[in-house]
Amino acid sequence: MATVCAGTLALMDSGIKLKKPVSGIAMGLITDKESDNYVVLSDILGDEDHLGDMDFKVTGTRDGITACQMDIKIEGLSYEVLGKALAQANQGRMHILEIMMDTISEPREEYKPHAPRFATLKVPKDMIGAIIGPGGKIIQDIQEKSGATITITQEGDIGMVEVFADNQESIDIALKHINAITEVPEVGKVYKGTVKSVVSFGAFVEILPGKEGLLHISEIEWRRLEKVEDVLKEGDEVEVKVIDIDNRSGKLKLSRKALLPKPENKKK
Repeated sequence: MATVCAGTLALMDSGIKLKKPVSGIAMGLITDKESDNYVVLSDILGDEDHLGDMDFKVTGTRDGITACQMDIKIEGLSYEVLGKALAQANQGRMHILEIMMDTISEPREEYKPHAPRFATLKVPKDMIGAIIGPGGKIIQDIQEKSGATITITQEGDIGMVEVFADNQESIDIALKHINAITEVPEVGKVYKGTVKSVVSFGAFVEILPGKEGLLHISEIEWRRLEKVEDVLKEGDEVEVKVIDIDNRSGKLKLSRKALLPKPENKKK
């Protein structure tokens, strides 16, 4: 019965949302075969269990019994003995439950960082291929970087992406990569991207996996630049704002200067 009580405390401490805490106690019995005398024992130990006439385990919440199990060494029990055992078990369980609630009264709000968990994402079915990648390259890379296990199934027009891991950090890393792949760029939103290539008229910046936009030389800074390389080079990380998306081609136009303070001598 200690495992029932300890199990309840462990589950609540780990953040499992139990409906009600459960405590347990074992009842024993010693009878006098020559008379009607008997004694019901609470929380019996090994010797009493071995030498006694009954091992009656009872678990439950404040509202009632959730499970019970009995072994007896005599021919049977009277209603009187059984009623006394149940009443004594209830009194003992409530006492134990009070002590347990002094330790932890309700489940933790969050799971323990190391607790196994999973998350589910719904994505359009045309995004499934982008997450998996050619020959499974992308999904394998995400699993390697995060330590999580990812499975994908299709239900109609929806892709169900399930992420399993033994800690929250791995879940978060995997979800970040998946969300980046499935995210649709928005005008006005700021992204932290990587300069993939530099050309004479600007730089191409990857703001999401597989999604690049043009950062024109005129949108890098408020001052006039002679060369893009004066500010940016390939591999640099840069914050940019999406200022336009071509309706036909889907090409992205980016701006860095939109995030920089405007010089006072510049006209509005």
